[in-house]
Amino acid sequence: MKKTKLYKQLYFQVVVSIFVGVLLGHFYPQLAIKMKPLGDGFIKLIRMMIAPIIFTTVVTGIASMKNIKEVGRIGIKALIYFEVVTTFALMIGLAVANIFRPGAGLNINIHSLDSKAITHYATQSASFNIVDFLLNIIPDTLVNAFAKGDILSVLLISILVGFGLLQSGEKLKSFVTLIDQLSAILFSIVGFIMKLAPVGAFGAMAYTIGAYGIHTLFALSRLLADVYITSLLFIFIVLGLIAKFNKFSLWGFLNYIKEELLIVLGTSSSEAVLPRMINKLEKLGCGKTVVGLVLPAGYTFNLDGTSIYLTIATLFIAQALNIDLSFGQQLTIIAVLLLTSKGAAAVTGGGFIVLVATLSSMHTIPVEGVALLLGIDRFMSEARSLTNLIGNGVATIVIAKWEGDFDPYAAQKVLGSQA
Repeated sequence: MKKTKLYKQLYFQVVVSIFVGVLLGHFYPQLAIKMKPLGDGFIKLIRMMIAPIIFTTVVTGIASMKNIKEVGRIGIKALIYFEVVTTFALMIGLAVANIFRPGAGLNINIHSLDSKAITHYATQSASFNIVDFLLNIIPDTLVNAFAKGDILSVLLISILVGFGLLQSGEKLKSFVTLIDQLSAILFSIVGFIMKLAPVGAFGAMAYTIGAYGIHTLFALSRLLADVYITSLLFIFIVLGLIAKFNKFSLWGFLNYIKEELLIVLGTSSSEAVLPRMINKLEKLGCGKTVVGLVLPAGYTFNLDGTSIYLTIATLFIAQALNIDLSFGQQLTIIAVLLLTSKGAAAVTGGGFIVLVATLSSMHTIPVEGVALLLGIDRFMSEARSLTNLIGNGVATIVIAKWEGDFDPYAAQKVLGSQA
């Protein structure tokens, strides 16, 4: 088989684009800021495809199953897995923040903080609660879910349509075939859009460096280091052990999705690769139904990177403001975040809104402390997005293996000696 030249490979093009974006942002920040539409446009193109791809994948997957109980079993297993692993992520974040204390010594005076800077997030967090989050999963109309592009709403509709087709049996088999063919067309379109990934990564990275400057990385380097180190510990220890226990290579999987990881690094958005991840996990040997149910749900319920960030950020603010939290108060933070973090992906700036909502409910740490994070949040979003992506990929493989819906021969074919 003829080997593709290095400069034609997507991951190489994305690496070069990120590097050029960093250089432009550092040396010509005003010009770099104008590159923002390139990154935004690429992400919008991908988001445009997410709802129909989830719909076609889930519907055809469920329609090919034996009964509805099978779908329920997958869902229950996935939710239990998500909750357990997310708890580990929160606990690791808590441990690192207590050991390395990134906010210690800053001695910030609460009155010196610009409370106006977080007004937008505080306003949104005031209306943020779990009941509303759950009710908002149900769209006003079928069309409304697709118009908004809400992943959970689309997933709900897809499951219901899949159930309807499953109950209809052979009568609507031709309709299922049609949806499956539509799915193939949608993935072809994604293939065309992904050719623009280097342009999107360049635009997003140039804007980030141009708008916030590399100097902000040094100003709060301890906090950044803690978030990235904790994310790496979680990936290679927690997820590594999960992979080993379930008899697959984490390294092999990471190498398999290296292009997706680089795109997420450049765009700071794990949504940018959701369609590709669905396709790649199916090629890896995961059953279509498992991929269709677990991966999209994970984008809301299995935010490991966001959980790590929220824990460390909360303790960082407390330490910077010289607020001593007891062990009991820290455990309460974990309990609150287990609930509030589930809505972090449902809204723009979700991580910040959830952080503000959590601090508001605790009445222990001043909400104004969130202003300390505004300058470097964009740089931490890469760690969050990458960890979320890897965590959801591993979750999908694990659930597929638990369900006996994993093809080891397909994995061997894709991964070779790294399977």
